[in-house]
Amino acid sequence: MSRRAALAAATGTALAASLLTVAGAQASSPETSAAGAVAAPDIPVENVQRHLEELQAVAEANGGNRAHGQPGYRASLDHIKEKLDAAGFETTVEEFDQAGTTGYNLIADWPGGDADDVVMAGAHLDSVRSGAGMNDNGTGSAAILEVALAVAAGDLQPAKHLRFAWWGAEELGLVGSRNHVAGLSEAERGQIGAYLNFDMIGSPNPGYFVYDDDAPLEKVFTEWFAAKGVETAPATESDGRSDHASFQEAGIPVGGLFTGAGETMTQAQADKWGGTAGEPFDKCYHTACDDMSNINSTALDLNTDALAHAVWELSS
Repeated sequence: MSRRAALAAATGTALAASLLTVAGAQASSPETSAAGAVAAPDIPVENVQRHLEELQAVAEANGGNRAHGQPGYRASLDHIKEKLDAAGFETTVEEFDQAGTTGYNLIADWPGGDADDVVMAGAHLDSVRSGAGMNDNGTGSAAILEVALAVAAGDLQPAKHLRFAWWGAEELGLVGSRNHVAGLSEAERGQIGAYLNFDMIGSPNPGYFVYDDDAPLEKVFTEWFAAKGVETAPATESDGRSDHASFQEAGIPVGGLFTGAGETMTQAQADKWGGTAGEPFDKCYHTACDDMSNINSTALDLNTDALAHAVWELSS
């Protein structure tokens, strides 16, 4: 079966009037820049939402969450792995121990590209035990999955090697990503030119925060949002709180996106982004109500397209 056919079988179809028409589960056809480089396709947010609905269903069928050590986590990982395998990725499940319980990371490599120059995008797949974790971090997990499937649908042939990752036990202290980085040799760490992290990118009262840890990677995102007329702010609230910290501590350049957690939106931020001042960015942060009703589809759409743009641009 071809990669395109496998992808269509794995993900189905989605159409959106506000987005370019797509066929099967493929994203809309990429444009070509004036310089001749292939630009990222527009990623249909419906596809990302479908992945979220599937993760919600996995949680509901496995005790209501996708937490480390719980059946919902491994079922979520297996669900995503099946889609990636069908699309032509080379997948690896890494095991690690956390407090006597086995945890798992999922790594997906797209064949080809310079193995000495790796662009990596990751998100934590685990939730807390109190709920299904749709914004935290179903959104990042689903967006990366759909972008990876778009890579396969377009049979992208990047100059650099592309790698995607879904981390376990982030909620317990970045355990999965720390284990992954610790297991890399010095040479393997040196091969990773960029690690991009996506943790909570569909908050219901969203801000548009960009990691400012590496100026060139930050610029990739800030310029993209500026072209869309969206003002961004540095993601200082997320410093050290998510899996990018594991890579940053190893000297690997990091970037990423974030729409806010339990912090309260200020009036200035509400004026900037059209949100509600005095309320949290995510009122359901780490609670049972973090379900499909806790997602801002506009933020999810914008951040997923920004993610795709970064993957295409940085790997070209």
